[in-house]
Amino acid sequence: MTILEAINQRHSVRNYKSKKISNEIISDLQKEIDACNKEGHLHIQLITNEPTAFDGRMAHYGKFSGVQNYIALVGKKSANLEEKCGYYGERIVLKAQMLGLNTCWVALTFSKNKAKKNIQISDGEKLTLVISLGYGTTQGVAHKSKTADAVGKASGKKPDWFNSGIKAALLAPTAMNQQKFVFTLDGNKVTGRPGNGFYTKIDLGIAKYHFEQGAGRKDIWKNSRF
Repeated sequence: MTILEAINQRHSVRNYKSKKISNEIISDLQKEIDACNKEGHLHIQLITNEPTAFDGRMAHYGKFSGVQNYIALVGKKSANLEEKCGYYGERIVLKAQMLGLNTCWVALTFSKNKAKKNIQISDGEKLTLVISLGYGTTQGVAHKSKTADAVGKASGKKPDWFNSGIKAALLAPTAMNQQKFVFTLDGNKVTGRPGNGFYTKIDLGIAKYHFEQGAGRKDIWKNSRF
């Protein structure tokens, strides 16, 4: 499975089978997490065989069931932490998809207190959110999407690579499927803006990773990626 195939096939899944993840797949996923932590200076952690974070009232409210594994997005507090967690978290999500796993971004509907008992959070660090992980009872369904013109802006003709980036970004998961991000083309460089609301910076980071994969290039950001 290619990364673009993973982008197209991946949907949020909240209900999971009891099937355990093999040591080989865990090892492959951990390698990706290690690479993301090194590149992004983050402290992302893979938590396996741990059902307590999703066995309470909040998880029931969020319609989760069978969650025994999750990825904890942790990093040093900074202005760009949420955007970085979105970017690298989605990189891990798509790697998981390529390994045959299902996922869902989770901000509120889990027990943060129970999760923190299994997560290492050093001084000055913050847990932004988690990503549920496992073998879904279904493969999920596609979400409603805005139009390309609604999130991709340019003063002149949009090149093919920009259009491809927007197409991939529109497949990115966002909080409440709001897709508040906007990408603006200025010359041959792109600026991404998150919009207003909760978790929009995380959403922008997720969308930026998708945009890069769709565009087939990383050297596109006007100032810097984050």
